[in-house]
Amino acid sequence: MKLFANIVLAALVGIASSVSFAADEHAANPGAAAAAAAKPAKPDPAKGDTLFNATPANSQSCASCHNADGNSAIAANPKLAQQHPEYILKQLQDFKSGARKSAIMKPLASALSEEDMRNIAWFVGSKKVKPGFSKDKDTIALGEKIYRGGIGDRQIPACAGCHSPNGAGIPAQYPRLGGQNADYTVAQLTAFRDNVRLNSLPMTGVAAKLNDREIKAVADYIAGLR
Repeated sequence: MKLFANIVLAALVGIASSVSFAADEHAANPGAAAAAAAKPAKPDPAKGDTLFNATPANSQSCASCHNADGNSAIAANPKLAQQHPEYILKQLQDFKSGARKSAIMKPLASALSEEDMRNIAWFVGSKKVKPGFSKDKDTIALGEKIYRGGIGDRQIPACAGCHSPNGAGIPAQYPRLGGQNADYTVAQLTAFRDNVRLNSLPMTGVAAKLNDREIKAVADYIAGLR
């Protein structure tokens, strides 16, 4: 009987030690469980499609301004198709927080959860952008010069350095520009220059040095990139 009691005691001690070891291990790395729980769910483009093309109550769908496949036919609105999803996600977050001002986008973004934003971004980013074209033959050379080489004597860097020679951008860092509606690009560069759009310090610095003619020229050139 005494032998049996000793065996049971030893087993209980072993279990207690294991529990203690596990607790110590968790205490040594308290953020591990939290990090696992905080990891965002994998984006679901199918759900993003539904959100992008659905019409919320008393509102408009994303598609009503940006088209069902993200290729906006409205010159003042951006094409979102083939844009880097991470960039779209950041802009939606900035609209929601107010870091990027827009009376139209603020209420729409505010109604979205973080998961909704991811799903929309990965859906529209998966669609292929429709090529655009330049329209102003008189300024095409100036636009190309600014985009590809910048303006050295005014310390204006080449757009291609961040957005790539063909306007494809750099995923998760710099947005795709190629084929973008020129009117939209003009509006954004002007907003950066005039400190209306404040959610990109590098762009504020670059645009501050451009005049209206240069902005229009480079925006028109960008529209034809592919």
